[in-house]
Amino acid sequence: MIRSGSHYLDALDDGREIWLDGERVKGVSSHPAFRGTAASIAGLYDLAHASEHSPVLTSDGIHRAYAVPRTHADLVARRQAYKVWAEASYGFLGRTPDYMASGAAGFAALPRLFTTDTFDGSDNVLAYHRRLAENDLYCAFTITNPRPRPGGDDPVVRVVAERDGGVVVRGAKTIGSGAIFADEVIVGTIEPLAPDDVEHALCFSLPVDTPGLKLISRTSYEGRARSVFDNPLSSRFDENDAMLVCDDVFVPWERVLTYRNVAATAAMWWHTPAYLNFVHQAATRFWTKLEFLTGLAILLTRDNGTHGLPAVTESVGRLLGMVAQAKAFVLAAEASFEEVDGGCGGVAPGTEISFAQRIMAGELYPRAVQEIKSLAGGSVIQLPASGEDLLHPELGPLMQPYLNSTESTAEDRVKLLKLVWDALGSEFASRHEQYERFYHGAPHVYLMMQHGAGGAEDCERLARACLGGYDLTGPGRGSGVSTAGGAGGGTRR
Repeated sequence: MIRSGSHYLDALDDGREIWLDGERVKGVSSHPAFRGTAASIAGLYDLAHASEHSPVLTSDGIHRAYAVPRTHADLVARRQAYKVWAEASYGFLGRTPDYMASGAAGFAALPRLFTTDTFDGSDNVLAYHRRLAENDLYCAFTITNPRPRPGGDDPVVRVVAERDGGVVVRGAKTIGSGAIFADEVIVGTIEPLAPDDVEHALCFSLPVDTPGLKLISRTSYEGRARSVFDNPLSSRFDENDAMLVCDDVFVPWERVLTYRNVAATAAMWWHTPAYLNFVHQAATRFWTKLEFLTGLAILLTRDNGTHGLPAVTESVGRLLGMVAQAKAFVLAAEASFEEVDGGCGGVAPGTEISFAQRIMAGELYPRAVQEIKSLAGGSVIQLPASGEDLLHPELGPLMQPYLNSTESTAEDRVKLLKLVWDALGSEFASRHEQYERFYHGAPHVYLMMQHGAGGAEDCERLARACLGGYDLTGPGRGSGVSTAGGAGGGTRR
């Protein structure tokens, strides 16, 4: 079932416990802090439900992100679906429903990993994937643990009681991006746990309206927005981040995926295709976001009349190179696809390229932002406080001569500059720069995984080949003549 945007919005107002600024939110779909973003997500569902994009976004009655890819062509088709939704939010909605959908497909590709000596979650994970796909649900995740205070109570989600029908959990998880807008939230941990830390080694998924489950929102940039004209991105695409608190929440056994098993609780992310699928969606969105930002740079330099200056064309050329680099990582990950479980679990994007994309994106985004800020100069600083100033009968005519440019009217110029500021200089923009740096967790976690992703042996082999091609007593000693034997590292005689 591909649901409509109105069906999605109706499901949001289910009595879920959302807190913002010390008050409980009543009605997410209509609340000033969330309604614009909720409407944007509803728009994504409408694109899949009934639009010219439906054939790209869906296949066999489900969103393509839920399908387990079997071929390279399937990966390409899934990326094309990602691209449609990414362009709808200009890359600023990161945890759209297709994100965790791809993760669920990754779990379903390797269900045997969820069978352990402490708990068999294989049937549950297949049921989880089927439930989300068939009902076209939006699932978010909370998989980061809060920092414990020495000597204090344990703040991390853990089981406090077992019952015949399930377990009771208590504690918190952080950085639930998009969780306020989701139908379900998966609670787990992607961080390495100590081998004996079975108390925190569990993963489960629950409806967001489950009794005792609370989501505490960070500042809403949408709630602070003046209007779409003044805050064109933050008023419509603030997916929010929330802390999840479980206040003695009951979790039925059928919703538990891993339990009291450290290895499986980590491996479900790293050793199934889930993480690689995440990166595939995220890399497509990142490429789209850089396209958008580079487009802003081009419009900005044209409006400023600087687009023909050599230094400016050089700067825009660097940005276009970044876009091409981001695109290349997506295509390379697809082209280097790997079989999952000997082909039984389909295929996944290439591991090495996928991990490398995460490194690249976290380093590239701040550089792109800085490049465009340099092109903008001081033009984004002195702007009217509100578009209302331009409509004022006295202020409007007074400001027009000073805001016009050779390329645009005062209204068009202010509209462009406010968009640039919202994307690059606002608090919303600062969150996105930090977000892209740590999009898939702390670098020390995925960089450690990169070391095990492959490639290290080839690098070491090549270096050792060079070292093995000469010694103190071999030919050419002291002569300055190379004795390296090329790729094989043999000694030339």
